Amino acid sequence: MSRSPGRKQENHKISRELFVLTYGALVAQLCKDYEKDEDVNTCLDRMGYSIGIRLIDDFLARSAVKKCRSYSETADMIAQVAFKMYLGVTPSVSCSSAMGNEFSLILDKNPLVDFVEELPAERASLCYCNLLCGVIRGALEMVQLAAEVTFLQDRLKGDAVTEIGITFLRKPEDRRHKRN
Repeated sequence: MSRSPGRKQENHKISRELFVLTYGALVAQLCKDYEKDEDVNTCLDRMGYSIGIRLIDDFLARSAVKKCRSYSETADMIAQVAFKMYLGVTPSVSCSSAMGNEFSLILDKNPLVDFVEELPAERASLCYCNLLCGVIRGALEMVQLAAEVTFLQDRLKGDAVTEIGITFLRKPEDRRHKRN
């Protein structure tokens, strides 16, 4: 038997929808388990970090990307390859510092919130997609790039776009090992 040509795309869409719904159920359960939004945000970040440190191996194996030589190449790789591969979207990248170590990933469409209309008023400080920050931070750490990753803007909180900020914590020359 042969497969129909559109079958793989259909399965990808179904699995992404299942992931998004499962993620929503996870966040809802965490909101029941924890009273404070900060605790939920921390838990989502920790979970994402654990995913990121494992996901980097799959990413490197499947994407066959070459080593990035700068922070801007790394930010572009995250946006153009990783987000596309795992979430099916390609955020735009902007550098927000003269030193070249701060970048923003701007998502016009965030698939994790496809079935979320708005956050409840009592959960105003909840960072619903904080898992993404943890994933990025964990993956970067596994390739020896320490970074701080935070949400700067969130459509669920009324912002025009969803923006994730990445700040690399070391200067590029600090990454090189000097041999005696």
